[in-house]
Amino acid sequence: MIYFVEDDNSIRELVTYTLSSAGMPADGFEKPSLFWTALERQIPDLILLDIMLPEEDGLSILRKLRNRPDTQHIPVMMLTAKASEYEKVIGLDAGADDYLPKPFGMMELIARVRALLRRTQTKPADQNAYHLGILYVSPEKHIVQVNGQEILLTFKEFEMLCLLLKNRDIVLTREQFLNSVWGYSFDGENRTVDVHIRTLRQKLGEAGSYIRTIRGIGYKIEEKSGDSSDED
Repeated sequence: MIYFVEDDNSIRELVTYTLSSAGMPADGFEKPSLFWTALERQIPDLILLDIMLPEEDGLSILRKLRNRPDTQHIPVMMLTAKASEYEKVIGLDAGADDYLPKPFGMMELIARVRALLRRTQTKPADQNAYHLGILYVSPEKHIVQVNGQEILLTFKEFEMLCLLLKNRDIVLTREQFLNSVWGYSFDGENRTVDVHIRTLRQKLGEAGSYIRTIRGIGYKIEEKSGDSSDED
């Protein structure tokens, strides 16, 4: 999947149609806010960015992408009317992988996109990583970060966090935690899950509020902060 952030409707629709017709599915976004929302649902293989945009400019978006662990290796091509050498240098220094000034031909765009994908295919994005607000978790690399700062968790805490993220917005019972993480059934008196949730929240700091207690049932994780206090 290729994401294209461009506020000009005609250019956005032409580029996404051309790329999709060439066997490279693409989705376009008129505003950066729509792009960031889509990024939470799916990490693309490549991003095309205009510079002059409403809400925030393309260079700001690029810098944010390079500062996020789950997007820092995604290839980014700048497509912009700003074609001076100075503007190109700024874009490349900010982390762009390629720069194509407007107006451009569709055949050249397709060729550049394909070349960029070939060059970066040895550095695929971590497709199994989770990104929830300020929280980033990579099960493959066993990494947990909050606001870019790495958090050290025990094996059980990490497994519980991954289970919550895998079932985002779904309430999990204590029995489900014990069966999945510890491998035994809940006897009605065991407080192991509650204790581990409490320490997990403390270690996650600000992101700990994402883990919510659903009284009488269990726990769930969601970006909207809520009542995160443990049951007595």
